[in-house]
Amino acid sequence: MTSYPVTITIAPQVEQRNRLTTALRPILAIPHAVLAGPMYWTSRTGGAGLLGAAAYTMAIVSWFTLLVRGEQFAGIREFSLYYLRWRTRALAYMALFVDPYPPFGEGPYPATIDVREPAQPRDTTTIAVRLILVLPHLVLLVLLLLGWFVSTVIAWFAILFTRSYPTSLLPFGLGVMRWSLRVEAYLLLLVDEYPPFALE
Repeated sequence: MTSYPVTITIAPQVEQRNRLTTALRPILAIPHAVLAGPMYWTSRTGGAGLLGAAAYTMAIVSWFTLLVRGEQFAGIREFSLYYLRWRTRALAYMALFVDPYPPFGEGPYPATIDVREPAQPRDTTTIAVRLILVLPHLVLLVLLLLGWFVSTVIAWFAILFTRSYPTSLLPFGLGVMRWSLRVEAYLLLLVDEYPPFALE
């Protein structure tokens, strides 16, 4: 069995955390939340940011071109990948996994995402009903994101008092982040394989 074509790699910083930037994280993260979307991308929290709004609008164009011509415009794919890379860095920062401030645009960061090119020809059957297929994931993610919010608040207090991210909370938080990014890549029509129901 091959691995899923979306790989998220994060090098979390556990010890010697910066209390000041952690305390101010909700404010410091605002520019990235505006551009790449808030940590919890439900309609209630404002969507996927300006870049995400553009990427999802382009996904509608891709939906038509994939069904009619069987291909996704390279420029649209590149922009969607650009958005996901930015979102990955912003999420790692907002979720308190790391302290370095994310770059505006491309740049080295301890959180990365890699999306393999899908096999050709594309699976137009699953593309046609993508919004229906993704519904079970979206329902589960609402619950998972709520749990992630609670664990992040706990981690925020822990870092302020101990300068350490609780290691017991890391697997869950990292897992939810990976899950949500895999679903986003699927929604943006970057991959055809159905995302696994897994935190790994």
